Amino acid sequence: MNKVSIYDTTLRDGTQAEEVNLTTEDKVRIAHRLDKLGVHYIEGGWPGSNPTDRHFFEEIQKQTFKNSIITAFGSTYNPKASPETDTIFQSLLESKAEVLTIFGKTWDLHATLALGIDERKNVQLIRESIAYLKPHVREIFFDAEHFFDGFKANPSFALGCLKAAQEAGADVLVLCDTNGGSMPQEIAEAIRVIKEQLPKAALGIHTHNDSELAVANALEAVRCGARHVQGTINGYGERCGNANLCSIIPNLQLKMGMKCIGEENLKGLMETSHFICETANLRPFMRQPFVGTSAFAHKGGVHVSAVRKDSRTYEHIKPETVGNVQRILLSDLAGRSNLLTKAEQFGYPLEKSDPRVDQLMKELKLRERMGFEYSVAEASFELMFHSAVTGLRTNFFKFLNFFVADAKREEDAEPTSEATVMVEVEDQIEHTAATGMGPVNALDRALRKALERFYPSLADVRLLDFKVRVLSGAVRDTGGTASFVRVLIESGDQHNRWTTVGVSHNIIEASWQAVVDSINYKLLCDEKRRIIQ
Repeated sequence: MNKVSIYDTTLRDGTQAEEVNLTTEDKVRIAHRLDKLGVHYIEGGWPGSNPTDRHFFEEIQKQTFKNSIITAFGSTYNPKASPETDTIFQSLLESKAEVLTIFGKTWDLHATLALGIDERKNVQLIRESIAYLKPHVREIFFDAEHFFDGFKANPSFALGCLKAAQEAGADVLVLCDTNGGSMPQEIAEAIRVIKEQLPKAALGIHTHNDSELAVANALEAVRCGARHVQGTINGYGERCGNANLCSIIPNLQLKMGMKCIGEENLKGLMETSHFICETANLRPFMRQPFVGTSAFAHKGGVHVSAVRKDSRTYEHIKPETVGNVQRILLSDLAGRSNLLTKAEQFGYPLEKSDPRVDQLMKELKLRERMGFEYSVAEASFELMFHSAVTGLRTNFFKFLNFFVADAKREEDAEPTSEATVMVEVEDQIEHTAATGMGPVNALDRALRKALERFYPSLADVRLLDFKVRVLSGAVRDTGGTASFVRVLIESGDQHNRWTTVGVSHNIIEASWQAVVDSINYKLLCDEKRRIIQ
């Protein structure tokens, strides 16, 4: 079985993405998570380019890694200086990284335009930079920047740059599709020529996604003989991003039979993807292949019926191999198979002939016509299910009334919101008030104040996301500003996260419904946990 080395550049190339900003502490945490996943190389950054990356290499010297080698990234030395006098170039050695990656120009356009030097001088920079660094490190990789564009424009120059890097001691020649515009057949043709002219060269691949082909091009390079793949987790990177390792790794290992990070480590792929999303303060892309929450989600009744018999009918791999799970969604497209599967997942299997199935189907379709969306708000559906089927407690307090007031004076920078809530808990009337950042926050705080004395675990619940959508065509919809709205609230605690829904022509009422469901769902989960224990 052929082995492919995985080289992660999330901490360097990935941070060039819009909206991605990582502190030194963030980068150290991500490095340890990548080490746990089993990637072979972690590119920590360019120590000569910014203080954050310099600090990272100082901190990383204090850390221990089991599977990964930390690499430093930089360029060939400045043509107006020398290897000894270029301070940015010297910072590569000062980083104390065991492995270095340096890039050099392999497209004549960049050599003459960007650097302002002739082709001969460019080749000299590559040769002398690698030769200078090689004795000081375990390995050195040469990133042939813009190689495929350079190969198309001037193949003899591009190949000459590779040859110089190889002769100077580069361990891997990494072919870069820096503009992300190459096609898979162009990747294959270039590698074919390289293997003819440099038969002993070890090749790597580094692709960008500007043509939505980064993963395909990387896999094609491996098929043609590359054994070193560079990319980022979740495809983060400048412009349209880098090759997504969350797709490359499972395709290499499960589809192409390559030895990569190992079967057990592969099970941590989804967890790693989401960990890095959260660390970067970005929402995970739900439809991302392999690791997205929708990657193995089934909604249509025909699909669900088939998946219940054999998951291979609509799933290309077993979700568990990449740490994901199969999800059955509920909507007006749902058939009985959807409900029966959800019942099994909840631990209360039902027969097709059970009259409660028909009752649930009717209720589900009616509420979806009103605007409720249970394919997203699975927590609200689970409350409805247990209320109709299992007899588990789903209402932990009795609502009596609420009142919300908003006010804004000319001298106020922000409006003020105050809410009062009256509920009954365990035969006691609780009447509380709270202010908040907006009416929904005020309502939420007032309700929690009323309930936390009885249910202390509610202090752990956090609002993670809040979405409002105006509905058209809903039952009794009057249009315009009187339209019905749907509110989705995502909440979470130390155990999990869940989404609830509310629908009304009044946005406060819709929000209240979702907040109440969120609290009841949390308390239902606590109750189920106590029953199991």
